[in-house]
Amino acid sequence: MQSLYTNGFENIYDDMYQTFIDYEKEFQFYSEIILKQQKKDVLEIGCGSGRLASHFINSPIHYSGMDLSNEMVELSRSKNPEGTFYNGNMTGFNLNNRYDSIIITARTTSYLLNNIAIQKAIKNISNHLNDNGVLCFDFIDASRFFPSIKNGKTVIHEATINDKNYSRISYMKPNVIKENFMFQWNAKYYQTINGEQTLLTEDQSEVRAFTKNEWELFLNLNDFKIIEMIDRKSYAFDTYVVVAQKQ
Repeated sequence: MQSLYTNGFENIYDDMYQTFIDYEKEFQFYSEIILKQQKKDVLEIGCGSGRLASHFINSPIHYSGMDLSNEMVELSRSKNPEGTFYNGNMTGFNLNNRYDSIIITARTTSYLLNNIAIQKAIKNISNHLNDNGVLCFDFIDASRFFPSIKNGKTVIHEATINDKNYSRISYMKPNVIKENFMFQWNAKYYQTINGEQTLLTEDQSEVRAFTKNEWELFLNLNDFKIIEMIDRKSYAFDTYVVVAQKQ
């Protein structure tokens, strides 16, 4: 089975997600936080296909982006040839640079599956922040999301872009055997051509949700002070956005 982010399937992600997410609103949301904290540059972790990057690049905020998927990085570069993009893992990247602010978007924190990975990510991010630098990220709120999927839940997203008709059928259910607030997210991606639905690829992921108290503790242990925690709806999930300052 092909990965969603390789062999051309990164373009499916790009096609579909631009119908789920209003990237102009995403830019306004994150840029207001950055400017409110009087920061001049930002590193986005989980930049994906570069849709949000294009808004930042055309703003006064100096932008760099990073993603684990090399294919996504190449797609970002092709869309934004004037941008700066890196291929890297948030638990172990080294860019030989420091930033005023770092944002982790699109619930990418969900792929920090254990506490060791969280500790590594926070420490690594801290090493890439200037003094009093700001870290901003969103996370899936386990306390609200898990009750809605406790018996399993199927969600269908449909998207039409460039005369192509796509659908994603997701099935989500908590994995109570595993430690932490883990859930299985299995998704099948289809394209409908002349009334016929064709399976394009499948994505079977184990991901993590969090409680507010968990993140409060992780950040405190790593010398970050929470400035605010914003209750923010996003597509498919209940989320919070954390704004924290390096001490």
